[in-house]
Amino acid sequence: MGKRVLIITGDAVEALEVYYPYYRLLEEGHEATIAAPKKKKLHTVVHDFTDWDTYVEKQGYLIDAHASFAEIDPTQYDALIIPGGRAPEYIRLDENVQRIVRHFFEANKPIAAICHASLIFETMPDVLKGRSLTAYIACKPGVEALGATYVSDQTVHVDGNLVSAHAWPDLPAFMREFLRLLQ
Repeated sequence: MGKRVLIITGDAVEALEVYYPYYRLLEEGHEATIAAPKKKKLHTVVHDFTDWDTYVEKQGYLIDAHASFAEIDPTQYDALIIPGGRAPEYIRLDENVQRIVRHFFEANKPIAAICHASLIFETMPDVLKGRSLTAYIACKPGVEALGATYVSDQTVHVDGNLVSAHAWPDLPAFMREFLRLLQ
């Protein structure tokens, strides 16, 4: 029997980091709900690594948010995925996001955070204190300021119920570890 997985995001989510997990969950027979500040079509972005010192960003596809954060009762979900992109930097300010994310930590349910998703945790530093995770390298100072250990020698890292990854090139291993926790 499939599990219910919540994906929280917003405009400027990295396209691969929302589409890949969403379709992998459906492929495995799980129910996936995408929640955002508002129930609407979300604009995704494509981050690519070229000859720049950082990634470049282009417009991506549209994807439907099935529910608003305010509508979400996290007790109705078995696990949480937080994609990266630029969405985490602004959705982290939504009090409903903090309520939702905190539930998954307190209930010890599987949580997957990739790339810039670690920015979400900066609004609730107590959930990561003493834990370890990885993220996009530019997020390292924020992770360490939370009292967590930034793991730089692994592109995918598991610490208890938390799976984390650097960026979209790590999606296969990231989802493999998350699906393992989900079982």
